[in-house]
Amino acid sequence: MPYNNPIAEVFGFPVHNETDKARYYRENRLCPFHNRFPNCTKDKADDPLGVCSIFHGENKVITCPTRFREEWIILRNAASFVWPMGTKWTALPEVKPTDDNGQSAGNVDYIIASYNDNGRITDFASIEVQGVYISGNLRNPFAQYMNAPSADFRWHGKSFPHPDYLSSSRKRLVPQMFYKGGIFKEWNKKQCIVIQKSFFDTLPHLPETTKDKADIAWFLYNWEYNEKEQRNNLVLVDTIYTEFQAALERVIHTKPGQISDFIALLQGKLDERINNAPEIHSTYELL
Repeated sequence: MPYNNPIAEVFGFPVHNETDKARYYRENRLCPFHNRFPNCTKDKADDPLGVCSIFHGENKVITCPTRFREEWIILRNAASFVWPMGTKWTALPEVKPTDDNGQSAGNVDYIIASYNDNGRITDFASIEVQGVYISGNLRNPFAQYMNAPSADFRWHGKSFPHPDYLSSSRKRLVPQMFYKGGIFKEWNKKQCIVIQKSFFDTLPHLPETTKDKADIAWFLYNWEYNEKEQRNNLVLVDTIYTEFQAALERVIHTKPGQISDFIALLQGKLDERINNAPEIHSTYELL
Protein backbone atom coordinates (compact mmCIF):
# COMPACT_ATOMS: atom_id res chain seq x y z
CA MET A 1 0.00 0.00 0.00
CA PRO A 2 1.37 3.45 -0.83
CA TYR A 3 2.28 5.24 2.38
CA ASN A 4 -0.67 7.24 3.72
CA ASN A 5 -2.87 6.70 0.68
CA PRO A 6 -6.18 5.02 1.62
CA ILE A 7 -7.73 5.23 -1.86
CA ALA A 8 -7.19 2.37 -4.33
CA GLU A 9 -9.68 3.18 -7.11
CA VAL A 10 -11.57 6.32 -8.10
CA PHE A 11 -14.37 6.20 -10.69
CA GLY A 12 -13.26 2.75 -11.77
CA PHE A 13 -9.52 3.33 -12.17
CA PRO A 14 -6.51 2.97 -9.84
CA VAL A 15 -5.34 6.31 -8.53
CA HIS A 16 -1.97 5.87 -10.27
CA ASN A 17 -3.68 5.50 -13.67
CA GLU A 18 -3.17 8.78 -15.50
CA THR A 19 -4.30 7.67 -18.97
CA ASP A 20 -6.69 9.79 -21.00
CA LYS A 21 -9.50 7.32 -20.29
CA ALA A 22 -8.98 7.43 -16.53
CA ARG A 23 -8.89 11.23 -16.55
CA TYR A 24 -12.05 11.32 -18.67
CA TYR A 25 -13.95 9.18 -16.13
CA ARG A 26 -12.67 11.23 -13.20
CA GLU A 27 -13.42 14.59 -14.78
CA ASN A 28 -16.96 13.56 -15.72
CA ARG A 29 -17.56 11.48 -12.57
CA LEU A 30 -18.62 8.46 -14.61
CA CYS A 31 -19.13 4.88 -13.43
CA PRO A 32 -17.76 2.15 -15.74
CA PHE A 33 -19.52 -0.62 -13.82
CA HIS A 34 -23.10 -0.45 -15.08
CA ASN A 35 -24.52 1.94 -12.53
CA ARG A 36 -28.19 2.77 -13.11
CA PHE A 37 -27.00 6.10 -14.48
CA PRO A 38 -23.88 6.96 -16.50
CA ASN A 39 -22.55 8.97 -13.55
CA CYS A 40 -21.50 7.63 -10.20
CA THR A 41 -24.26 8.27 -7.66
CA LYS A 42 -22.62 6.92 -4.52
CA ASP A 43 -23.47 8.93 -1.41
CA LYS A 44 -24.62 12.05 -3.30
CA ALA A 45 -25.88 12.30 -6.88
CA ASP A 46 -24.57 15.85 -7.33
CA ASP A 47 -21.26 15.23 -5.53
CA PRO A 48 -20.63 11.48 -5.66
CA LEU A 49 -18.08 9.75 -3.47
CA GLY A 50 -16.41 8.00 -6.39
CA VAL A 51 -14.22 5.61 -4.40
CA CYS A 52 -14.64 2.01 -5.60
CA SER A 53 -12.10 0.42 -3.27
CA ILE A 54 -9.60 1.34 -0.57
CA PHE A 55 -6.25 0.03 0.56
CA HIS A 56 -6.07 -2.07 3.72
CA GLY A 57 -2.57 -3.36 4.25
CA GLU A 58 -1.65 -5.20 1.05
CA ASN A 59 -5.29 -5.70 0.09
CA LYS A 60 -7.61 -3.59 -2.02
CA VAL A 61 -11.07 -3.76 -0.43
CA ILE A 62 -14.25 -3.16 -2.43
CA THR A 63 -16.41 -0.57 -0.68
CA CYS A 64 -19.00 0.03 -3.42
CA PRO A 65 -21.27 -2.89 -4.40
CA THR A 66 -21.60 -1.48 -7.93
CA ARG A 67 -17.92 -2.39 -8.39
CA PHE A 68 -18.95 -6.05 -8.58
CA ARG A 69 -20.90 -5.41 -11.81
CA GLU A 70 -17.77 -5.44 -13.94
CA GLU A 71 -18.60 -7.32 -17.17
CA TRP A 72 -21.57 -8.85 -15.31
CA ILE A 73 -19.53 -11.92 -14.45
CA ILE A 74 -21.35 -12.20 -11.10
CA LEU A 75 -24.60 -12.98 -12.93
CA ARG A 76 -23.06 -15.56 -15.23
CA ASN A 77 -21.33 -17.36 -12.36
CA ALA A 78 -24.50 -17.36 -10.26
CA ALA A 79 -26.56 -18.81 -13.11
CA SER A 80 -24.04 -21.63 -13.51
CA PHE A 81 -24.70 -22.64 -9.89
CA VAL A 82 -28.47 -22.75 -10.33
CA TRP A 83 -28.99 -24.19 -13.84
CA PRO A 84 -27.21 -26.32 -16.43
CA MET A 85 -25.52 -24.80 -19.45
CA GLY A 86 -27.96 -23.78 -22.17
CA THR A 87 -30.75 -22.62 -19.84
CA LYS A 88 -32.44 -19.39 -20.91
CA TRP A 89 -32.29 -16.85 -18.12
CA THR A 90 -32.25 -13.15 -17.42
CA ALA A 91 -31.52 -10.88 -14.44
CA LEU A 92 -34.04 -8.56 -12.77
CA PRO A 93 -32.58 -5.94 -10.40
CA GLU A 94 -33.96 -4.75 -7.05
CA VAL A 95 -37.00 -6.98 -6.61
CA LYS A 96 -38.92 -6.88 -3.31
CA PRO A 97 -40.29 -10.18 -1.98
CA THR A 98 -42.96 -10.00 0.73
CA ASP A 99 -43.60 -12.05 3.82
CA ASP A 100 -46.85 -13.80 4.75
CA ASN A 101 -48.29 -10.52 6.05
CA GLY A 102 -47.64 -8.75 2.76
CA GLN A 103 -44.79 -6.73 4.27
CA SER A 104 -41.78 -6.04 2.08
CA ALA A 105 -38.64 -7.92 3.04
CA GLY A 106 -36.49 -5.29 1.32
CA ASN A 107 -34.79 -5.26 -2.04
CA VAL A 108 -33.01 -8.30 -3.37
CA ASP A 109 -30.09 -7.02 -5.44
CA TYR A 110 -30.86 -9.35 -8.35
CA ILE A 111 -33.24 -12.12 -9.18
CA ILE A 112 -32.03 -14.40 -11.94
CA ALA A 113 -35.01 -16.08 -13.60
CA SER A 114 -35.08 -18.90 -16.13
CA TYR A 115 -37.84 -19.00 -18.74
CA ASN A 116 -39.19 -21.27 -21.47
CA ASP A 117 -39.74 -20.72 -25.18
CA ASN A 118 -43.06 -19.02 -24.40
CA GLY A 119 -41.37 -16.48 -22.14
CA ARG A 120 -42.84 -17.99 -18.96
CA ILE A 121 -40.69 -18.12 -15.81
CA THR A 122 -39.70 -21.66 -14.88
CA ASP A 123 -37.39 -21.01 -11.90
CA PHE A 124 -35.57 -18.22 -10.08
CA ALA A 125 -32.83 -17.57 -7.53
CA SER A 126 -31.57 -14.59 -5.52
CA ILE A 127 -28.26 -12.75 -5.67
CA GLU A 128 -27.10 -10.48 -2.85
CA VAL A 129 -24.02 -8.31 -3.42
CA GLN A 130 -22.14 -7.00 -0.41
CA GLY A 131 -19.40 -4.40 -0.30
CA VAL A 132 -17.64 -3.48 2.92
CA TYR A 133 -18.60 -0.65 5.26
CA ILE A 134 -15.97 1.94 6.09
CA SER A 135 -14.95 3.38 9.44
CA GLY A 136 -13.19 6.70 9.47
CA ASN A 137 -13.29 9.61 7.04
CA LEU A 138 -13.25 8.79 3.32
CA ARG A 139 -14.88 11.95 1.98
CA ASN A 140 -12.00 14.25 2.94
CA PRO A 141 -9.15 12.26 1.33
CA PHE A 142 -11.32 11.74 -1.75
CA ALA A 143 -11.97 15.49 -2.05
CA GLN A 144 -8.27 16.25 -1.66
CA TYR A 145 -7.36 13.70 -4.33
CA MET A 146 -9.95 15.08 -6.76
CA ASN A 147 -8.55 18.59 -6.33
CA ALA A 148 -5.22 17.39 -7.73
CA PRO A 149 -5.31 13.77 -8.96
CA SER A 150 -1.85 12.25 -8.82
CA ALA A 151 -0.17 8.87 -8.53
CA ASP A 152 1.79 10.38 -5.61
CA PHE A 153 -1.34 11.27 -3.63
CA ARG A 154 -0.93 11.06 0.15
CA TRP A 155 -3.41 11.67 2.95
CA HIS A 156 -2.23 13.02 6.29
CA GLY A 157 -5.59 13.89 7.83
CA LYS A 158 -7.26 12.42 10.87
CA SER A 159 -9.62 9.44 11.11
CA PHE A 160 -7.85 7.29 8.51
CA PRO A 161 -10.48 5.16 6.71
CA HIS A 162 -10.41 1.38 7.08
CA PRO A 163 -12.82 -1.49 6.39
CA ASP A 164 -15.36 -2.34 9.10
CA TYR A 165 -15.91 -6.04 8.50
CA LEU A 166 -17.83 -6.61 11.73
CA SER A 167 -20.51 -4.02 10.92
CA SER A 168 -20.66 -5.29 7.34
CA SER A 169 -21.60 -8.75 8.53
CA ARG A 170 -23.77 -7.93 11.56
CA LYS A 171 -25.67 -4.92 10.16
CA ARG A 172 -26.10 -6.06 6.56
CA LEU A 173 -25.18 -9.63 5.75
CA VAL A 174 -26.76 -11.40 8.72
CA PRO A 175 -30.12 -9.55 8.53
CA GLN A 176 -30.27 -10.35 4.82
CA MET A 177 -29.64 -14.03 5.46
CA PHE A 178 -32.09 -14.15 8.35
CA TYR A 179 -35.05 -12.35 6.76
CA LYS A 180 -34.83 -12.33 2.98
CA GLY A 181 -32.84 -15.56 2.93
CA GLY A 182 -35.45 -17.27 5.07
CA ILE A 183 -38.13 -16.49 2.49
CA PHE A 184 -36.12 -18.02 -0.34
CA LYS A 185 -35.35 -21.06 1.80
CA GLU A 186 -39.08 -21.58 2.43
CA TRP A 187 -39.65 -21.32 -1.32
CA ASN A 188 -36.88 -23.88 -1.85
CA LYS A 189 -34.97 -21.49 -4.12
CA LYS A 190 -31.20 -21.16 -4.42
CA GLN A 191 -29.36 -18.15 -3.02
CA CYS A 192 -26.12 -16.56 -4.20
CA ILE A 193 -23.96 -14.24 -2.10
CA VAL A 194 -21.32 -12.14 -3.83
CA ILE A 195 -18.54 -10.76 -1.64
CA GLN A 196 -14.82 -10.22 -1.69
CA LYS A 197 -12.64 -13.03 -0.39
CA SER A 198 -11.06 -10.81 2.27
CA PHE A 199 -14.55 -10.15 3.68
CA PHE A 200 -15.47 -13.84 3.66
CA ASP A 201 -12.24 -14.67 5.51
CA THR A 202 -13.44 -12.56 8.48
CA LEU A 203 -16.59 -14.68 8.91
CA PRO A 204 -16.72 -17.75 11.15
CA HIS A 205 -15.79 -20.98 9.39
CA LEU A 206 -18.92 -22.21 7.60
CA PRO A 207 -19.77 -25.91 7.31
CA GLU A 208 -19.48 -26.75 3.61
CA THR A 209 -21.53 -29.10 1.50
CA THR A 210 -21.60 -30.17 -2.14
CA LYS A 211 -22.91 -28.04 -5.00
CA ASP A 212 -25.96 -30.24 -5.57
CA LYS A 213 -26.98 -30.13 -1.88
CA ALA A 214 -26.28 -26.43 -1.32
CA ASP A 215 -28.92 -23.80 -0.58
CA ILE A 216 -26.34 -21.00 -0.82
CA ALA A 217 -23.32 -20.45 -3.01
CA TRP A 218 -20.79 -17.90 -1.74
CA PHE A 219 -18.96 -16.40 -4.70
CA LEU A 220 -15.63 -14.97 -3.56
CA TYR A 221 -13.99 -12.39 -5.79
CA ASN A 222 -10.64 -10.66 -5.85
CA TRP A 223 -8.39 -8.58 -8.10
CA GLU A 224 -6.16 -9.37 -11.04
CA TYR A 225 -4.13 -6.38 -12.17
CA ASN A 226 -3.99 -5.76 -15.92
CA GLU A 227 -0.64 -4.11 -16.58
CA LYS A 228 -1.50 -3.07 -20.13
CA GLU A 229 -4.74 -1.31 -19.18
CA GLN A 230 -3.49 -0.25 -15.73
CA ARG A 231 -6.73 -1.49 -14.24
CA ASN A 232 -7.90 -4.06 -11.72
CA ASN A 233 -10.04 -6.86 -13.13
CA LEU A 234 -12.59 -8.66 -10.99
CA VAL A 235 -11.99 -12.43 -10.91
CA LEU A 236 -13.75 -15.30 -9.15
CA VAL A 237 -11.23 -17.00 -6.87
CA ASP A 238 -13.42 -19.48 -4.99
CA THR A 239 -16.98 -20.71 -4.51
CA ILE A 240 -18.16 -22.05 -1.15
CA TYR A 241 -21.34 -24.15 -0.96
CA THR A 242 -23.36 -24.23 2.26
CA GLU A 243 -26.77 -25.25 3.55
CA PHE A 244 -28.93 -22.37 4.73
CA GLN A 245 -29.53 -23.33 8.36
CA ALA A 246 -25.98 -24.44 9.09
CA ALA A 247 -24.52 -21.25 7.61
CA LEU A 248 -26.99 -18.99 9.42
CA GLU A 249 -26.37 -20.60 12.80
CA ARG A 250 -22.63 -20.28 12.39
CA VAL A 251 -22.74 -16.64 11.25
CA ILE A 252 -25.07 -15.45 14.02
CA HIS A 253 -23.35 -17.47 16.75
CA THR A 254 -21.12 -15.33 18.96
CA LYS A 255 -18.27 -17.12 20.70
CA PRO A 256 -18.25 -15.76 24.25
CA GLY A 257 -15.21 -14.58 26.10
CA GLN A 258 -14.20 -16.01 29.48
CA ILE A 259 -16.96 -15.76 32.09
CA SER A 260 -14.30 -15.00 34.71
CA ASP A 261 -13.38 -11.83 32.80
CA PHE A 262 -17.02 -10.72 32.79
CA ILE A 263 -17.39 -11.41 36.53
CA ALA A 264 -14.24 -9.36 37.15
CA LEU A 265 -15.80 -6.51 35.17
CA LEU A 266 -18.98 -6.71 37.25
CA GLN A 267 -16.98 -6.87 40.45
CA GLY A 268 -15.10 -3.72 39.51
CA LYS A 269 -18.34 -1.85 38.85
CA LEU A 270 -19.80 -3.11 42.13
CA ASP A 271 -16.69 -2.10 44.08
CA GLU A 272 -16.87 1.38 42.54
CA ARG A 273 -20.50 1.74 43.54
CA ILE A 274 -19.85 0.52 47.08
CA ASN A 275 -17.00 2.98 47.49
CA ASN A 276 -18.85 5.97 46.05
CA ALA A 277 -22.54 5.45 46.81
CA PRO A 278 -24.04 6.57 50.15
CA GLU A 279 -25.91 3.31 50.54
CA ILE A 280 -26.49 -0.06 48.92
CA HIS A 281 -30.02 -1.33 48.48
CA SER A 282 -30.84 -4.97 49.03
CA THR A 283 -32.71 -7.00 46.47
CA TYR A 284 -35.89 -6.73 48.55
CA GLU A 285 -35.58 -2.95 48.86
CA LEU A 286 -35.17 -2.59 45.09
CA LEU A 287 -38.30 -4.63 44.56
